[in-house]
Amino acid sequence: MAALAVVRDLREHWAPASAEELERFETDVLSGFVLARASAGLADGTIRGDVGHLDQMQVLARRSHGQRP
Repeated sequence: MAALAVVRDLREHWAPASAEELERFETDVLSGFVLARASAGLADGTIRGDVGHLDQMQVLARRSHGQRP
């Protein structure tokens, strides 16, 4: 037996994030990533390299959206 539920679009109720909120979110995500990699026992150099790759992806994503790096 299948059940149906009413679903609404949450984007209608949330205001777009400010630049400051996005920056804080990015910092939180990156911090969590670094802590997870460190707790998994990866070397600092490996984590540094991973973070460098993420930074490069972030720059490319911002460029593709017309934002400053």
